[in-house]
Amino acid sequence: MTARKLVSTLAQEEAERIGVEYRRVRIGGQRTLWGSCSPRGTLSFNWRLALAPPPVLDYVVVHELCHLRVPNHSRRFWALVERHRPHWRQQRNWLREYGAELLAFRPHV
Repeated sequence: MTARKLVSTLAQEEAERIGVEYRRVRIGGQRTLWGSCSPRGTLSFNWRLALAPPPVLDYVVVHELCHLRVPNHSRRFWALVERHRPHWRQQRNWLREYGAELLAFRPHV
């Protein structure tokens, strides 16, 4: 499954659960970010997340969807993330431990 299909499927399912709407999903090769959410509702994700364990990808998708409701990293934002992913810290820790290695990955074409 492509990164776009994987992320889009997750985003559709989780947006409904969280009660938010987004405009589109963008997949890119960002050098430092895993994901972002624009004020206009575009969710952007690093394609390398498809190489991470599924719970890590899931956490990043939910994290960005929560930004549609709370556009900052306030306590209110983290409470919303916690409500939808109670074990989010494990996934964030995985990214902190292995993320640089994942970001360094360059496919041979």
